[in-house]
This record gives sequence, structure tokens and C-alpha cells, in this order.
Amino acid sequence: MNSPTGSRTPDSPADPGAEPHGAGITVQRALELPGLRSGLPEVLSGADRLERTIRWVHAGEVPNIASLLKGGELLLTTGYGLGTRPAEQRAFVRTLAERGIAALVVELGTRFTRLPTALVETARSTGLPLVQLHREVPFVAVTEEVHTEIVNGHYALLQRAEEVHRRCTGALLGGGGVPQVLDILAEFCANPVFLETPDGQLLYAAGTGPAHADPLQVWEGMRGHHRGHPGGHQRAEPPAGTALIDVPGGGPGTGSVRARLVLLPVSASLAPVHRMAAERAAGILAVVLMQARQEEELAARGRGDFLTDLAEGRIAAGDAPAQARVLGFKQGTGPLLPVVMRLADGLSPSGGGWAVLARAVAEELASVGVPVLVGVRPVEGRVPLLLGLRSETERGAVADRVAAALRAGVERSGMQRPGVRAPVVVVGVAGGWTAASAGLRHAAETATAAQGLADRPWYDARRLDIDLLLWRLRDHPDLAAFVGRAIGPLRDHDNSARPPLLPTLETYLAHAGRKAETARELHLNRQTLYNRLARIGELLGSDLDDPQTVLTLSLALRARRLVQ
Repeated sequence: MNSPTGSRTPDSPADPGAEPHGAGITVQRALELPGLRSGLPEVLSGADRLERTIRWVHAGEVPNIASLLKGGELLLTTGYGLGTRPAEQRAFVRTLAERGIAALVVELGTRFTRLPTALVETARSTGLPLVQLHREVPFVAVTEEVHTEIVNGHYALLQRAEEVHRRCTGALLGGGGVPQVLDILAEFCANPVFLETPDGQLLYAAGTGPAHADPLQVWEGMRGHHRGHPGGHQRAEPPAGTALIDVPGGGPGTGSVRARLVLLPVSASLAPVHRMAAERAAGILAVVLMQARQEEELAARGRGDFLTDLAEGRIAAGDAPAQARVLGFKQGTGPLLPVVMRLADGLSPSGGGWAVLARAVAEELASVGVPVLVGVRPVEGRVPLLLGLRSETERGAVADRVAAALRAGVERSGMQRPGVRAPVVVVGVAGGWTAASAGLRHAAETATAAQGLADRPWYDARRLDIDLLLWRLRDHPDLAAFVGRAIGPLRDHDNSARPPLLPTLETYLAHAGRKAETARELHLNRQTLYNRLARIGELLGSDLDDPQTVLTLSLALRARRLVQ
């Protein structure tokens, strides 16, 4: 369960009242303070559990007092609420033990001169620390003393955690980043510290394990008992006592998690102050990660702006190489290959999603093996690229690898969702900087025009000119009228009768009128295909063997998706 601070501990100690290294005061320390010490305290049970941490002090004399407690209290009483019968006394102690109070202190005198056997035996059987006071003490003085110790303990913890916060802040101001923050936290906790993605992928590691083990070895040691995670990733269940602290992201009030801090208790157990310091470090890390993402997105947008300016002719071909070098592009001596990926409308990321996409795409493209300059254009939903080839002959092979890398980057960024079309990748013509300018512009336009075409790994921009021309006419009423005249009777038929004939015509034209290939793709026998083609010719009043008719029908079928 998440605590209010965002810290989570997978397993609680076996003793619910125990909290090693807690803030404030233990039962043993409370018995040593002047208030309780003056009452001559005698421990009747739970002597081995006096290191329990006291969360608060409460005094009361009612039988149902357990219902008023939350756990971790030191309960002071004179015994009037204990009951007179052994069964009542046993039930009283059991409910307090179940509630998880730190200890029960009973003052002898007016109600009891000695504690009942049933009370003492039940306390022993449940492991509840039971203390009797042989002298009268002012409970208000005891409460004040213990509460002062608790407050002072919390203040000391806050000071220690705040010191870690100051050190982390100083490291950032000195030019450090996530590794430096994790190093400071790992040193303070004397345990390895990890930063992982919300789905459990390791981002950073710091500190050492037993015998100065490498933190990555410690991390791998967790992978014994696995559980499934989204995206096929698997991670082991963390050891007992591990602290998991969410690093927030996505803006205030969104409840989103950008990353997660993992503190492993492999060298020593984790104290509350360690979690407190980690929670403060998580706030710093949220700022660092947000800033890094903003800078990463700004850099990606800057490269996208350069490629767009080049495409639009706002950068001269002679000036482009120097500007590209400043952006990190190392061209080489071969031709340039322009590529544009356009996302479907449902895939367009918002906010920091463009930074995630740019990073994922860049990492995937690193395996392509050629120089690449990749940018983003959020407004248009495009990712323009420029690649340096060794020769024009490798255009097709590089295009295959680039298209696969681009789609893999989209999947890694978490943007590919069921029911949304895959992004369109268009590859332009290879050439010099002047050709790259025109090629980027052409690829960007055809990537938009290709939306809705049959899905392919990538499209050659030169083969989409007709689709681009039709797309530019998509809002012109003459285009819709043309489609209606050319294939309107088939549309009407398919809306009212079966089998539909438009798919048959599309397949027939795609195979250039070769009937055998058309029949195989449609899984039809020859005679059924002949009957359908005859019916198509009858409805259209056209000869499907006439070249002019074939051209008209091909254009109409391509334009149909734009005017529907």
C-alpha cells in the first residue's frame, strides 16, 4: 500500500510494534525518564520487546479504549477500565495487543494493589509489554516528557534528512545530475540505491552491496523470483524491508509517476530517516528528470526546425552543412537520404511524450550504422530525418533498417495503441543538400497524403505522386463528382447487395488485369471471378480491358478514401 508520502514497504516487521531506528523514543527509554522512573516501574511481560517505538502517549480508563487507538501508543491507566472478571481482563489485553500498542502501563493503588493473574498471563501470551508502577505518578508529566522526546526525535530525523536534501541540491547547483544525487543517498543509507522506470527497467544505480559488490550485481541478484510487467519486462519481487519511493511527474495533481527510487536493505536495515531522505531526494529527481526531458525535447524540436527550414528553402544549401554539424550531424562523403515519419492522429504525443519518442527513436537508429540527424515537429505530428549514405546503392537496405527502427521507437515510447494505425514512413530521393531540401519537403507532403493507404514498412516518395496530387484536391467538389461518376454504381451495389464488387475491382487493377493472380489473391475460382468482372463492367457500362477505363477507375479508387 502507498503511504501518504509515496513511500512503500513491501513487508512489515514480525513485531507490529517494532520500528528499529524510529523517530522519537522506545519503551525502554520512556521507562528511564524521570516521570515513569519515579513510579518504580516493574516489567511483567514483553521484556524482550522494550525497543518498540512509541508513536504517542494516551491515558484512559474506559473498557473500549482499544477502539480509540491507532497503534504504537504507550497506554497509561490506573485499571478502572480493565474489568472485574478474568474474561474481561483477558479480552481487554488481547484487543490492545491486536491494535499494536507499544506497551501497557498500569499504576497500582486505588484499583489494584497487584495486577490480576489473567491480565499478566494474557500479556505474556500475546507478547504485549506490561509494566506496573508501584508509586503514583502524574500521568500529565509522563505524557509531556515522552511527547517532548518524540518531537525532538522527529526534529532530529528531519534535520538529518534535510542535510541530505541540502547536499543533493548543492550537487545539482555544482553541475551534477541524477548519478550524484543517487551517490549521496546511497552513502547516507549505506545501501545500494536504484532509479527505475515505472515498469521496472533500470535507469541508474549507485552504492555497493555486501563486500563492495557492484550495484548492478546486486540488482541482478533480485531476479530470482520473477513477476510479469507490462511490455514483457520482468522484475523480481523486492526483498523484505525494501523502500520504494515514487518520483512524481506530469505536473501537480496528475498523480503520474515518472520513475521510482528503490532502496535495498542488503548491507543494513533501512531506518525511517532513510525513507524520509529518499522522499526528499525524489522531489529533487523529479525536477532533474523534468528539466532533462524539457532540454531533450527542446533539442529535438531544434533539429526538427532546422530540417523543416531546410525543406521550406529558408536555409540555403551552401549554409546547411555547417548548421547540421553544429547539431551533431556528421555527414561523410556519400549522398543524403531524407526520411519523414508521420504519426496517425491518435498517436500524436503531448507534453514530454515528444522527448520520450525522440530518445527512443534515436536509440533505435543508433543500430542502423549511418550518420543520422533526427528531429520532431509536434504541430504536424512528424519526425523528419536526414541520413548520410555511403553510396546511393544502399538506399533500399538503409530504408528498411530505418523504417524498422522508427516503428520500434514508437512502440518503445508507449504511443502505439490498439486500434490506431501504425505511423507512415516515407523515404525520399538520395542526393546532395539541394536534393535533400526538396526531398524532405516532398516526403513530408506525401507522408500526409499516404494516411489511410495499405500499411507498408515504408513508402517510396516517388511512387506516391498521384496520391499526393489527389490529396491536394481532396476538398475540391470536382474530385467527389469524379469518384461518383467513375465508381458510383459499384458503391451503390456494395451498399445494397453481396458479394461486394469494389474489392474485386481493386485487386484486379492492382494485378494489372492478370486474372489468374487476381483469383488466387481473392481465393476465387476462375469462373466466379469472370462472373464478377462481367457484373462490374455491366454496372459501370465500361470495358475493363480499355486502357482509358483502367486509368479512370484506378484514379477513382485512389481518390475514394479522400472523399468518403
